[in-house]
Amino acid sequence: MNLPLPDVPEVRVVGLPQLTQGFDLVDRLDLPMHLKVHGPLAPVTGELLARLAEEIALRGRGGAGFPFGQKLRSVARSAIRRGVRPVVVVNGSEGEPACRKDSVLLNRTPHLILDGALLAAEALGARTLVTVVTRNSTEISVRAALAERGLADRRGQGLRARVVRTPERMVSGEASAVIRAINGGPALPPGRRARAADTGVGGAPTLLSNAETFAQLAVAARLGAGRFRRSGTDSEPGTVLLTVSGAVARPMVVEVPTGVPLRYVLRLAGAPPLPQGVLTGGYHGNWIDGPAVDAAVVERASLAAVGGSLGAGAILPVGPETCPLGEALRVADWLAAETAGQCGPCRLGLPAAAGGLADVIGGGGPAALEALREVTLAVRGRGACKHPDGSARFLTSALSAFTDDLAAHVLRGGCGRETTGVLPLPLPGRRGTEESVPSGEKVLVDWTLCQGHGLCADVVPELIRIGPDGYPAVADAVVPVHLRGRAQRAVRRCPALALRIEQTQLPAPDAGRSALPYRNGGRAPAGGRG
Repeated sequence: MNLPLPDVPEVRVVGLPQLTQGFDLVDRLDLPMHLKVHGPLAPVTGELLARLAEEIALRGRGGAGFPFGQKLRSVARSAIRRGVRPVVVVNGSEGEPACRKDSVLLNRTPHLILDGALLAAEALGARTLVTVVTRNSTEISVRAALAERGLADRRGQGLRARVVRTPERMVSGEASAVIRAINGGPALPPGRRARAADTGVGGAPTLLSNAETFAQLAVAARLGAGRFRRSGTDSEPGTVLLTVSGAVARPMVVEVPTGVPLRYVLRLAGAPPLPQGVLTGGYHGNWIDGPAVDAAVVERASLAAVGGSLGAGAILPVGPETCPLGEALRVADWLAAETAGQCGPCRLGLPAAAGGLADVIGGGGPAALEALREVTLAVRGRGACKHPDGSARFLTSALSAFTDDLAAHVLRGGCGRETTGVLPLPLPGRRGTEESVPSGEKVLVDWTLCQGHGLCADVVPELIRIGPDGYPAVADAVVPVHLRGRAQRAVRRCPALALRIEQTQLPAPDAGRSALPYRNGGRAPAGGRG
């Protein structure tokens, strides 16, 4: 069943809390409670702050894992060279349905994040701080935290601080999309690569990092490098926040020291004792198979050694009762609909890849598998942002992790299991103001009228592709609001009047889902062309 995660799920801790300190006392640490729990924080120079980040091997916690100290130095050099004030940006956007760690921090301990961001701003001489959020709850919490500190976006203040709300979309959390949104444009990648450290918000050098990264910096500044390194591993000291969901009894955000066995984290959340596989790093991450779980610990190098990744900190096991490739297909379908629509690899390649996986699951045989591999290879490294690369990585790792299931579909026409929908995705009919919310509608084909003109696939390839028989294959996905206009245009353009959009009902809590996301497996039903 597809149950989305709440903004603030259950929070657990293994060992001594650092980021989650005080969570056992109150639901949200306001400024007085924050100071009581964590204590005051003195400013440090830019050189000392960069050195601290390097001594604790602090890397970005948003997915890319870029060294924070290196980023800090790069922004400082660019600002000095150009003679302009830099900008500090807290990227608290979480457009991925499987991630909630940053939302937990922003909702429950926003001042810890602001501590780290203000340390960096003071060290760099920045006079502008921007926090980017995607949800109502996080926006309310951050605005309250700024007010508690007397920070606002007003002239005459030593530091101007403001909050920017972006749509809850996968591509809107990408660094260039965040900067574009702050500059007043759409929250989409601009289609060209530019370093934020050189040209970011308002054209100024910009230090942009993930919310957890700034919180980790604040913890390290209070503890010092020596005490900070007492927890975790030598190569990656400290703790990490993980969002654990999927086939678990208790979805949660958990703070653990690096080096903790992955199996222990899964057991804590009530995962199956023998999962078929685990998605590590989120929907731009990597699948690992069941046996690899026993060899992995929560650390970048260890996860990479078994084919996984830390990524955005999402861990999602899949149990033995569901079709793992069907689960991957549901997510691939969603990833295709999340495209910015600005480049061919994203707008055309990702729907083709999702359709290719549907063909494999539907019994397309070795030819369908080879076609899928060619498509995923073709989109890598060619997109205007990292969305095609991450989506292709998700798909190819699924093929590597679930070889037995893949063989069953390719050689025997199926694995015999339903797709139960254990990986969280947005529910149809959900309401909100963001452009990314599902409309609660689906595109349907009347096969008695369809003549295979194919015009619909040209208009909205994210939802409709042309199947191997020349007829439209419609994704069994809810139409996102940002694609609703094009979906309606596809309906109007159908010369046979075979296409329609219908309102869907919320799935029953125990309703299973078909493993095929395309109606009739991408083929017209028996009985001809209609």
